[in-house]
Amino acid sequence: MQWTYGALLLLSLSLLPLYFLFVRKKQNEPWLLFLFACVAVVNLGYTLIAFSNTVEFALFANKITYLGQVLIPLCMFMLISKLCGYTYKKWVLGVLIGVAVIMFAIICTTGYLDWYYTSATIEKVDGATVLHKEYGVLHPINLIYIILYFVGMITVIGLSLGQHKSASQKHACGMLLIVLGNIAMWCFGKVIPWDVEFLSVTYLMSAGGFLIEWLMLQDYVHKNDVPVFTPAESEQLGIDIATMPMDVKIGKVLLCLKNGETLAPREREVLELILQYKKRREIAEIMYVSESSVKLYTRTLYSKLGVTCREELYAILVKK
Repeated sequence: MQWTYGALLLLSLSLLPLYFLFVRKKQNEPWLLFLFACVAVVNLGYTLIAFSNTVEFALFANKITYLGQVLIPLCMFMLISKLCGYTYKKWVLGVLIGVAVIMFAIICTTGYLDWYYTSATIEKVDGATVLHKEYGVLHPINLIYIILYFVGMITVIGLSLGQHKSASQKHACGMLLIVLGNIAMWCFGKVIPWDVEFLSVTYLMSAGGFLIEWLMLQDYVHKNDVPVFTPAESEQLGIDIATMPMDVKIGKVLLCLKNGETLAPREREVLELILQYKKRREIAEIMYVSESSVKLYTRTLYSKLGVTCREELYAILVKK
């Protein structure tokens, strides 16, 4: 069973290079990277417990596990909030981090005070060390901490679905499934005893779900938000821009580039969204960047195309 924990640790560590290979290339998302790191820390702690020979070392490894565990709900909450288009003041983040620090400080009293654990023993099961704990009066605080974060995640997703703030109803439902799956697996692990700590598997699967969701969202584009011109407007323009294929639009616009000049990936992404009549705020939400960044990309794009506004850009499409 020791090697089972070792395998889970290697799998969790593999998330870090996957982030730099597939996520960082398109955009930097610290909370996703932080989530992967915390999952690796949790599995490192469980692996160290499995190889422990003394109660003292097992308790030390258990603290490493909790270091990741108290931060994982925070990472998930911040990721879901960002994916749903919500941002928070710096003081809110400071409070959340402060609460996580307090939680970890309470856990660190283990071995000195009987607040979190009153006693602990170890046992060898199938070659791996298992840490048995007797819980103290402050242990329920951890349960409350986790439940409150789950409630917060579901609330954010629910508000997003109700207000259509999410990049996609489909992807918002995907995030909801990740959270509900996490809750179900967490409860499952509490009710049914397993030879392996079920949380190590739960966190790993949740991190994988967020990675898949993030990769899908990077390439997703709103299609239902594209306005359609009225017949009179189309006739006035001499062409139905609204139904013109995107590759044709892009091709017409790229003809305006000077010889040897190209668009950066972010500039092309902004171009496509502008050609779908997205507002700056919508573009920022879809690309997960600030409106200031969108403004900078747009200014550079216009400069390369020799236009000064959207109307001039749209005019390129109706040129014969």
